[in-house]
Amino acid sequence: MPAKREVCNGSEVQAAITRVADAIISEFLSDNPREFAMIGIHRQGVPMAERIIAKLESRTGYRPQLALLDISMYRDDIGMRKSLPIIHATTIPFDMNDTAVILVDDVLSSGRTIRAALDAVTDYGRPELIRLAVLIDRGNREFPIRADYVGMKVDVSDDRKLAVEFNENNGQDGVYEIDWKKYRRGDH
Repeated sequence: MPAKREVCNGSEVQAAITRVADAIISEFLSDNPREFAMIGIHRQGVPMAERIIAKLESRTGYRPQLALLDISMYRDDIGMRKSLPIIHATTIPFDMNDTAVILVDDVLSSGRTIRAALDAVTDYGRPELIRLAVLIDRGNREFPIRADYVGMKVDVSDDRKLAVEFNENNGQDGVYEIDWKKYRRGDH
C-alpha cells in the first residue's frame, strides 16, 4: 500500500462539513434559537470551524464567536515525544462561563485529543454545555468520548493514520490514509 492514499476528495470534505453545519443548525438555530460559540482545536480544527461558521452565517445569518485552542501542553504524551510540540496561540474572545460551546476537530479516533481539549477548556471557565463536532469519526476509542456532530465515518486499520488537509493550510481539501510507522518516524 502506498505511504499516502486519498480517502476523500475535496467535494466529499465539503459535503461532510455541510452535514455537520446542518446538524448544528437543527440543534441550536431552528425551533428555539440559542447562542453558542465555537472552539477550533489547533491545527485542523480551526479551518474546519471557520468553514462551519461561514455555512451557519450564510444559511441562518448567525455568526458564532470563534475561539482558537492549543492543547499541546494538555496532551498525555507530552513527555514521550522526541521533540517539543509547536505551540499555537490560544485565543478566547468571549467569557467561557455559562456559554454553550462546540469543540471542533478534524478526526476523532482514540479520544485523547478531545480529553486534552476538555481539560484546556475548563481551565478557561465553566461552559454551560460542550458539544463536539468532527469531520471524521474513525473509531478506535481509548476514552469514552463521542462526537455530537459527525461529517463522515471512515474505517482504516489501526496501523494507518488519517490526515485531513484543508485548502487554508495545505493548498487543497482532502483526507488521506497514511502509514503510521512512517508518519511517526517523520518520513511523510
